[in-house]
Amino acid sequence: MKFLVLTYGSDGDTRPLAALSRALIDAGHEAHLLAEGASLGTATALGVPATPLAGNIRDVLGHEGAAFQKNGNAPRELTRMANENAENWLRSAVEFGRGCDAIVISGLAGFVGLSAAEYLGVQAIGAGLFPLTPTSAFASPLLPPGKLPRMFNRMSQQLINSLVWRAFRKSTNAARQRVCALPPRKSIWVGHPMLYGVSPNLLPRPDDWPSNTLVCGQWLLPAKDWTPPARLSEFLAAGEAPIYIGFGSMGGFEPRRMLEAIVGGLAGRRALFYPGWSGIDVSQLPANILAVGDTPHDWLLPRTAVAVHHGGSGTTHSASRAGIPSVVVPFAGDQAFWAERLYQAGIAAKLSSWKALNATTLADSIRFAEQDDVRARAQAIGEKMRKEDGLQAAVKAIESLVS
Repeated sequence: MKFLVLTYGSDGDTRPLAALSRALIDAGHEAHLLAEGASLGTATALGVPATPLAGNIRDVLGHEGAAFQKNGNAPRELTRMANENAENWLRSAVEFGRGCDAIVISGLAGFVGLSAAEYLGVQAIGAGLFPLTPTSAFASPLLPPGKLPRMFNRMSQQLINSLVWRAFRKSTNAARQRVCALPPRKSIWVGHPMLYGVSPNLLPRPDDWPSNTLVCGQWLLPAKDWTPPARLSEFLAAGEAPIYIGFGSMGGFEPRRMLEAIVGGLAGRRALFYPGWSGIDVSQLPANILAVGDTPHDWLLPRTAVAVHHGGSGTTHSASRAGIPSVVVPFAGDQAFWAERLYQAGIAAKLSSWKALNATTLADSIRFAEQDDVRARAQAIGEKMRKEDGLQAAVKAIESLVS
């Protein structure tokens, strides 16, 4: 069978879809990935045919765009970018989707992908890294956790989904008319299959989800031989397992203040720091903290004691799979949802947001993570997650849905 895989987001959004594309190819199918251009390095390394979509997400989330996160404007700017590119994305989806059996859709390109599948007359399969399907089990992951009575959980998800559709409806309908001569849609799509690349050990499948909505397990990149730089090997061998700190593509905070919080909170503990898009000057790090580049989490995190991170789905899963506790510092989107999942599992302290991070709160959260019972729970969850095969589950589900 032939598949088009369509997404738009940061590296953390694209990597799991590149892994899924590779898994489909390894199962004997054809797959072509459309995604944000700067995030396609993983697809290239995996040998997945890929084409960049218009737009540059770093203009919004990184460098100058960091100000948008600081001011809370990142969602609005991402929406603006997606709306401006809706027609281009739909043209690309139709072009590369011709002759395919299904379109797997995710991220900001979701409504474009659903429109392309409608025009081409093929199955649309949603792929998510956090839950979008309404349920009474929890509130919308895009809302602060713990604020609504349980009776409003499903309603909150329906409301958020409707608001998201409203934000994209005008540009989506304009693109549908110009590219495909399709009539405008008044309401959001419902009923299509949804596959979630998340662990059932972190997010058990709600009983009230439709039968075509599955929790597959994390969509991991294939393990590969990786040789660490000499400095990293020497640092790891020189003492006890360090703490990992990295906030991925998050930015918008004051780098000096964040550096002071990290250094003060560690209080001399050994740590590895991945600067990502933070803008922190690593030359200012003390000797107990080693700056690292882009390092495979499946290699690095099992060699650490605690992971301090932003709560993105990928890092949340990788830390949990490694069997280590977390200190989650949520910034935006679904990150507070994953922070709450780890808190409820007893493997992370409760920290409301990056704005609450300082030397004292970081030190307190690390002390919580270092407790013996917290470590034991993290190890138990990690053992269960390492038995999952999320990619195989997703491929089997896709084959069943399309056959």
